[in-house]
Amino acid sequence: MVAERGTDEAIVSVGLLALLDDVVALTKVAAASLDDVAAQAAKAGTKAAGVVIDDAAVTPRYVVGFSPDRELPIVWRIARGSLINKLVFLLPVALLLSAFAPWAITPLLLLGGLYLAYEGAEKVYEMIAPHAAHAHEEAAKASAPDAQVLENQRVSGAIKTDFILSAEIMAITLSGLSDGTVWSRAVVMAVVALGITVAVYGAVALIVKADDIGLALAKRGSGVLAAIGRGLVRGMPVFLKGLAVLGTAAMVWVGGGIIVHSLAGYGFAGPEHLIHEAAVAAGKAVPAIGGAIEWLVTAAGAGVIGLIAGFALIPLAGKVLAPAWKAATRFLPTRNKEA
Repeated sequence: MVAERGTDEAIVSVGLLALLDDVVALTKVAAASLDDVAAQAAKAGTKAAGVVIDDAAVTPRYVVGFSPDRELPIVWRIARGSLINKLVFLLPVALLLSAFAPWAITPLLLLGGLYLAYEGAEKVYEMIAPHAAHAHEEAAKASAPDAQVLENQRVSGAIKTDFILSAEIMAITLSGLSDGTVWSRAVVMAVVALGITVAVYGAVALIVKADDIGLALAKRGSGVLAAIGRGLVRGMPVFLKGLAVLGTAAMVWVGGGIIVHSLAGYGFAGPEHLIHEAAVAAGKAVPAIGGAIEWLVTAAGAGVIGLIAGFALIPLAGKVLAPAWKAATRFLPTRNKEA
């Protein structure tokens, strides 16, 4: 009996050790998978950095003019809409395209790049020669009967703008993923979508409340804290203007970069090679900061392409696309304005 008990205990011990080995092996596989997801998400998210900058730069203007107690709720509503854009609408469409029509990804990227270049060039044009776009926005504000309707209009406009930027982010993310299963791509894209949304709208929340934080520090703090508070209050308007300029620049260089890369995919690699060679030569000329110089020259080259494409699209959009869209919307049902 003692011998049999010892044999049973040995079998149980061996079984437990085998089970523990299996658990450890599964844990290692899971950890490796998580590491791979994190690495791919970080790599894909980095490629979309320019669009992310633009998203963060554009959003704060949607909360301008509201009382401080409505700023964070508005940011939350836009963030929630952004997440729905990415996860509910764009992620399934991107996965379907990658599975059944991968050839469509490059044209969609090219269209997105052209749109970003157009938006950026239009903002540059408005800086040089302001035109009727701002008058339209002011008219829309004036027609709002109360603050709630204006808030709803602003949030709706922000979510629509975010949809375009989010579509570009998801397309760039998808194009940057290595071959894998549909599920692995879905997980990586969901991680990128969640991470970018949290990062962008977390930063936006801090930006829009920075002046309130500064005011509180200036009133209640003393010494260094009060000085920091006063600096925040005085510096935020300048910072917001600089952020708007950075956002416009990001639109132009990201749009131009996407256009150049897409054209190379269709066999027109001349602009991409020219920009690359100029960047490498400039980097070699200043080896101490060669990487930074290379990036700047690449961004500048892409920006020139983006501006050229964007300025070319301004008359096309104003004289052809906008009238065509206006004519098409006449056949769409209109909402009851009293609702």
